[in-house]
This record gives sequence, C-alpha cells and structure tokens, in this order.
Amino acid sequence: MKRRILIIATGGTIASERTPYGLIPAMTPEQLLSYLPELGKEIEINTISLFSIDSTNMMPDNWVAISEAIRAAYDDYDGFVVCHGTDTMAYSAAAVSYLIQNSPKPIVFTGAQKPMGSEITDAKTNLRDSIIYASDEESYGVQIVFDGKAIAGTRAKKTRTMSFSAFSSINYPYLAGIYDGRIIRYADNGIKGARPLFSSNINQKVYLMKLVPGITPDLIPSIFASYDGIIIESFGAGGIPENIEGQLFDELAKYDPLKKVVVMATQVQYEGSNIDVYQVGKKLSSKFNILEARDMTLEAAYTKLMWVLAQDNRSWDELRSLYYSSIGCDTLF
Repeated sequence: MKRRILIIATGGTIASERTPYGLIPAMTPEQLLSYLPELGKEIEINTISLFSIDSTNMMPDNWVAISEAIRAAYDDYDGFVVCHGTDTMAYSAAAVSYLIQNSPKPIVFTGAQKPMGSEITDAKTNLRDSIIYASDEESYGVQIVFDGKAIAGTRAKKTRTMSFSAFSSINYPYLAGIYDGRIIRYADNGIKGARPLFSSNINQKVYLMKLVPGITPDLIPSIFASYDGIIIESFGAGGIPENIEGQLFDELAKYDPLKKVVVMATQVQYEGSNIDVYQVGKKLSSKFNILEARDMTLEAAYTKLMWVLAQDNRSWDELRSLYYSSIGCDTLF
C-alpha cells in the first residue's frame, strides 16, 4: 500500500516567481509537484494551500494554523510536508514542535533558496528529499529537511542567507542525511508517542531584548509593562551590564515572577549559556527567579516561552519545570 503524504503550502521562495518588484510567492502546491512527477508513482500525495506569503510575514497565528491543519488531517496521512520560506522556517518548526509533541508521524518543513522554476535551484532536491523522508516508516516528530540533511525542529537555525546549505543543527547532531533517496540516520528526535499531544494555545506577548555595548535602560519599564515574557540575549555565558542593572532589578522586584518571566539567553551560537559563571550573571540569578535558555536555539527559547506562558502554571516551580523539560530534544541540560 502506498504511503500517504499531505503537502501543506504556505508560500516562500520555493513557490515564488520573479516579478519587476522582486520574488513573490505565486505557485500552487500542484505546480510544485509537477516538477517531480516520478514521486506520485510510489507515494500518494495530496495538497492543501493554507496561505501564500513571504516567510518574513509569518506570524504566530500562522503557526497555529499550520498545526491545526495537521491536526485536522492527522488520521488520514502517514506524514506531512510543510513548504515554507527559509527566513523564519526555524521559528515555525520550533513552534510546531511545541504545538504538536511526541508525534509518531513525521512533520517535515522544507523550502528553497531558489524558486522551483529557476534554471539552477535547490527546490526540487529539497522537496523530493522531504517527501521521501516523510514517507519513511522510521521518521517521526518535527524536523527541517534541507540540503540533504534532517534537523530537529527545535535545533535548526538559518546560518546562511544565499547558499544551498542554509540551515545548521545547533548543539545537536543532524538527525539524518538523505543521499540519492536513501536515508542514513544519525540521531533520534526525542520521544515518539503512541498519540501526539496537540495544543493551539500560545502567548504572543514575548519580547526579545538584545544587549549591545552601551545599551541604555530607558525602554526597560515599558517592555516590562507590555510583555509577559522577556528574553534577554546577553553576551557570552550571560550577564547584565552595570549601566542597566539597576533599572532591570527594579522592574523585576515589582512583579510576581509568574507574571513577568525573564529568560537569559546568549548571543553565541554554540554551547549555550551559564549565567552563574561570572559575577555579572550570578548577581541576577541569586536575587530573582529567572530562567535560562541554556543550550536551546534562540528560535526554540522564544517559541517555547510562548507555549509555556499559555499553560496553566500554578506555581513558579511548575513553570520552571515545564520550560526545562526536554521537548523534541530541544535541550540537553
């Protein structure tokens, strides 16, 4: 019996056409598949188009729409391929990893650096590899398949703007390589449940505050007043510069930690944070209840906080435990 795969189109470069105004998503999923007619002989492929947007315009509501579309069709298919723009694909894959947990069926995100209709393109290879990966009985969970590699959805980051090897796996091995239609597996993708855990609740009131030398504290009060979660992307292992320390500590002292959740992250791509290494970080962690991104990608830390804040956390310990739980192999600490 043929494996059944659902292609979910959302736009992106893979479906774009050239216009006088630049690339614009315009191709339907049926048009994309017309470039790979051989796949229909071995795999039953159906398609839906959710939206046709540049991934720059992808929003949290779109993440929910993608997960809800998968949920509605889940029992009818063996795997899912989401065609998506590359610029925010890592955010979407991480978000869906939290909205659909422990999936025994594969949910694959893919896209391209060049449109499908271009003379030189990575679109055909990426879409073919993704369909092959999604139709394999050993695949499960959420991942990105790109440039012959499968990456856990919570570990992917776009690290190149133009090269075909656009995505890297951060602080975790590649799940697999796809070579001439053959899958060579290297690592697993976390917990594979008998049934997936679906959620459609996220709290979008999360702010990313990137520290730079000479940053001023002026905006800190308004950030705390407007957002429920604040991720501070600090330097190195993590710490707070003295010139904003007073204002930040004053704001933290005003609020219940359940109401204003602060996560310390690092701007360094590999190896993660540890704010207790230096005095500039330890002063913060010793005075207040805060969280750390540790070895998570920024995309995972950001979308996970949105998901955690939408849960019924009755105590700080419950919230902390949920944020530090490993979901889709998003953290090893």
